[in-house]
Amino acid sequence: MPSINRRHPAALALLILFGLFFAGTAFAAVSPKQADATATTVASVDDIAEGKKLFTANCATCHGANGLGVDGAGPSLAGVGAASVDFQMETGRMPMAKPGAQAPRVEQIKFSEEQIHQIGAYVASLGAGPAIPEAEYYDGSKGDAGKGGELFRVNCAMCHNSAGAGGALTRGKYAPKVTDVDPKHIYEAMLTGPQSMPVFNDANLTPEEKRDVIAYIEGQQEAGNPGGNPLGSLGPVPEGLFIWTLGLGLFVAAAVWLGQKSA
Repeated sequence: MPSINRRHPAALALLILFGLFFAGTAFAAVSPKQADATATTVASVDDIAEGKKLFTANCATCHGANGLGVDGAGPSLAGVGAASVDFQMETGRMPMAKPGAQAPRVEQIKFSEEQIHQIGAYVASLGAGPAIPEAEYYDGSKGDAGKGGELFRVNCAMCHNSAGAGGALTRGKYAPKVTDVDPKHIYEAMLTGPQSMPVFNDANLTPEEKRDVIAYIEGQQEAGNPGGNPLGSLGPVPEGLFIWTLGLGLFVAAAVWLGQKSA
């Protein structure tokens, strides 16, 4: 006699499907939000249109007319977001004056703040990416410098030096110094990972942790160099070399002086 409690063959598959659906929904609900949560106001259609004109006139040669890049010239900008544009252009790194291993920071920027915002709006329309953060997220006075110091030493010091003075990388590239840099640009750099820098999205470092790092960097700047000349803030190697050279020179000078006195 057949059992009345026998399950339908599709019951197990249906149960697994529902389990995956609810697991995915729960993960989406509790997972950290990306930089859009820290974004400024949404760009208007006019800003996007004006940004496209500026992009075509100034950026398309390297990045392509549709922003998807040109082989051997410039990478695709789809998905880099307005934050990347804001960082690269407000620091004068883009557009590059000449080809090189790395785009250096330039004090004299070519575009106005409004034009950079418009170009960023157009680039953001090419694909979802990090938006420009609001001021509260990079206000170092609201951060914890002690916690930021721990995060900086774990995630940043190997390239930027424990004092934030920067350092050399491979193939002519380098990690720039992070002192005397606008805190908004520090936040955007962590968010977008320019050039050789890795991306620290909100799943790696939360917005609050990024602010803590900024608080630490600002604290380093305010502390100055109470020990005297920092010798490039490059650590014990140049300090030891300086002491060795100075000490050896003093010993040589003392030996010469004693030799003359005894003659």
